[in-house]
Amino acid sequence: MAAAHSMARLARMARLATAFALALGVSASAFAGAERVKDLARFQGVRANGLVGYGLVVGLPGTGDDNLAYTVQSMRSAASALGVQLPPGINPALKNAAAVMITAELPPFAKSGQRIDVTVSALGRAKSLRGGTLLMTPLKGADGGAYALAQGHLTVGGFGADGADGSKVVVNTPTSGRIPGGAIVERPAPSPFGSGEALVLDLHTPSFQTAQAMAQAINRAEGRLVARALDAVSVAVEAQGGASAQVALAGRIEAVEVAVAAPPARVVVNARTGTIVIGGDVRIRPAAISHGNLTVAVSENYRVSQPGPLARRGDTVVTPDSEIAAREEPVRMGLFAPGARLSDIVDAVNALGAAPGDLVAILEALKEAGALRAELVVI
Repeated sequence: MAAAHSMARLARMARLATAFALALGVSASAFAGAERVKDLARFQGVRANGLVGYGLVVGLPGTGDDNLAYTVQSMRSAASALGVQLPPGINPALKNAAAVMITAELPPFAKSGQRIDVTVSALGRAKSLRGGTLLMTPLKGADGGAYALAQGHLTVGGFGADGADGSKVVVNTPTSGRIPGGAIVERPAPSPFGSGEALVLDLHTPSFQTAQAMAQAINRAEGRLVARALDAVSVAVEAQGGASAQVALAGRIEAVEVAVAAPPARVVVNARTGTIVIGGDVRIRPAAISHGNLTVAVSENYRVSQPGPLARRGDTVVTPDSEIAAREEPVRMGLFAPGARLSDIVDAVNALGAAPGDLVAILEALKEAGALRAELVVI
């Protein structure tokens, strides 16, 4: 019984070891750099287009522009378009209306009748757009043509409140809101996709190695030479047949996996937040770093000076007494061996006790000394 139990236990351990090995194999292949074409590039001509429009939001609870000149003009124009002529010399009370700018993004291949989301932002003195309704507004593209019509009730995430004493509380942004599905596409944007003799892929990140690897992967998947790298960004694929054939070819190409080249060695520093990201391929040449802090403390003490007990004249005065002390932390030095990797850099910096701001100074000094084998990018 004991032998059978031991054999069963060994069998379970073997199965676990096999599963663990398979998992390691999957993880290794996942980190080998294989990614789909659809995640690395886009087809030329398949792009979104920005739309913008000027409109009027009405129905506000007293938080509008309050007789702003161009809002009054917009109200008169809107009323005139509906056949209502406002009496001359009389301006409408516009605390319940606001002039706004509307922005939206027209997706590629969007067809007439489809709905898209819009963002509405106050243009004048409106305090809040909560509870407002956008009047029908044409949304135009860069060519000046109208591609969609927007209208509807706004969804505003922020709010504000004013007190009689002038105090104010504002949460988020009450002067900006969205209308989900608030615009109807009237006509699609022109697209050159499917009209040429080749499909061209543009990489999101330029790389000669990735472009060449993508062309080779597409050729293997298609079983013939149909793709060629034009430069570090573009890969051209021969496309025969009409639009339907090109759509089918594009669908097959998007699923092809490509061995992505390693990115260039970079150290990215966010100067505003102190965030530092060091790439895995960053290397350090032999270098030594010393890191120390000099602390200077200045203290002010005040003494009271009074005239003598028998003096007939004199005033009591206060005299300052300043003390300055300087203290320097023990200097620590770190040594980088040739070809130091990311883990060595992190360990050395932690051993020095460097703060993020100090680490930026260390990296800049290493770059100037020629010891940092990476591009230093400050954002």
